[in-house]
Amino acid sequence: MPRDAVIMYIKQKGDEAMKDLVKYIAQALVDDPDQVEVFEVKGNQTLIIELKVAKQDMGKIIGKQGRTARAFRIIVGAVSAKMKKRAVLEIIEE
Repeated sequence: MPRDAVIMYIKQKGDEAMKDLVKYIAQALVDDPDQVEVFEVKGNQTLIIELKVAKQDMGKIIGKQGRTARAFRIIVGAVSAKMKKRAVLEIIEE
């Protein structure tokens, strides 16, 4: 998908696009994509995105020394900046 098309999609869908993006990336990383759940918690100025995966897939989401999780959060931050909002990704453990 071209960059301009992605930006248009994000602007049209808003917070829902952020949720879709997180779910899409997480499902690509894990062994059990059906267990990926993404929830939104909307605040006054901040959108909190909660990501929940199967216990055996937590290592894949976090990565070595947290590198994958850090990259994930950078992507969420970049997209939220494009939307002129603040978004935070929280990885939930069961």
